[in-house]
Amino acid sequence: MTEPRSPGEERLARLAEPEKDVASGTRTLVVGPYLTRRRPGGGRPGAATERTNPRPADARLDEAAGLAAAIDLQIVGTLLAPLAAIRPATYLGKGKVEELAGRIRAEEIGLVVLDCALGPVQQRNLEKEWGCKVIDRTGLILEIFGRRARTREGALQVELAHLSYQKGRLVRSWTHLERQRGGFGFLGGPGETQIEADRRLIQERMTRIERDLETVKQTRELHRTSRRRVPYPIVALVGYTNAGKSTLFNRLTAADVLAENMLFATLDPTSRAIKLPHGETVILSDTVGFISELPTMLIAAFRATLEDVIEADVLLHVRDVAHVETEAQSADVGHILTDLGIDPEDESRIIEVWNKSDLLPGDERERLLNAAERSERRPVLVSALTGEGMDHLLAGIEARIAEGRPTFEVWVDPSDGQGLNWLYEQAEVLERTADEQGNPMLRVRIAPEKEPRLLKRFAAARRV
Repeated sequence: MTEPRSPGEERLARLAEPEKDVASGTRTLVVGPYLTRRRPGGGRPGAATERTNPRPADARLDEAAGLAAAIDLQIVGTLLAPLAAIRPATYLGKGKVEELAGRIRAEEIGLVVLDCALGPVQQRNLEKEWGCKVIDRTGLILEIFGRRARTREGALQVELAHLSYQKGRLVRSWTHLERQRGGFGFLGGPGETQIEADRRLIQERMTRIERDLETVKQTRELHRTSRRRVPYPIVALVGYTNAGKSTLFNRLTAADVLAENMLFATLDPTSRAIKLPHGETVILSDTVGFISELPTMLIAAFRATLEDVIEADVLLHVRDVAHVETEAQSADVGHILTDLGIDPEDESRIIEVWNKSDLLPGDERERLLNAAERSERRPVLVSALTGEGMDHLLAGIEARIAEGRPTFEVWVDPSDGQGLNWLYEQAEVLERTADEQGNPMLRVRIAPEKEPRLLKRFAAARRV
């Protein structure tokens, strides 16, 4: 039986889930308030990102609608709202706010999603003007992450990011406090005291979560340490959300990770061992998808989850080449990899996987095949759905891992079955022949750290 929570815990639960009343089926209007031209200086912190976003406004609005649909909101309409400048009080201009107020009332809209980063005062003012709930891009992504997290670590990371977001938005509590006090509340005095108490509740909970996450991080480090002792190379899937990473993961591992045509279908990391063509075992890791203008607090919160990416021997950058915005999505992934300390141009470590070839017209597919063959980056055109290109991809992974690995010719005594088994388990067997007496001779490739054990076991082994 669950123990009853104290009033402070109840209030914290409400604060920790600022968008919990965003229910599936809510009638939702998605608005894209995009700046039409650059303006030097001024503006909100963070507005520079919006000013320099190279994507067409229609594509950005479609993505925002896709994010809203990912939590089953009922999208009753989308609207582009071009801006010449950002208004400090309401983000949008006065005329547009009034125009939307009429539409919201007429269509009984319960939620407006603005594809931008709203300040706390802007959000509060718009909710008063429109008489409905308003969330921005950050709040929407946090809501999606909150619903997708399945593991304890994922849930803790989402809650930490949610609390960090809400801590700076407690200004919204003022109108709530005024109603509670029957109109006697004001900006100073009792209202301020409650806000400070809420901030303390949030900070105390954040501190506890950070301690819990440190414990989880130590556990993950133990798992990584045990893998290093084996050791198996790590191959991590990265890419824009909905690029097909989980479908590819399932194809390569025969797993059943959730793979749907949905933004952020995967949140918690999943790892499986797979065999490469010549017998090498690698750990394949599926990770959360990236997205443009991913909130900074989420990058920070999920850094532990992305440690497999940071430490991976090979990164598979999965791209949806059938998507009209594939180049822009690739650039966004590159920016986030750079934030993680990874060079997105590192050809020795990154393989571009051009996915969803099954959705391409025949002539476009042939063009991309020819482009892949000519490219120095050696991308691989695949369809994770149909299995096309999987052999080529596995061979490419094997080639990247093998770069710099020594190759040996090893003669094995026919009675040394244990030694023969060791070679197949610990090395890549590239070729097997026999000498004139019928003794097995294997040409093997082995990881540098295993070379001393090979030479200790097979003193006559010859490097080639």
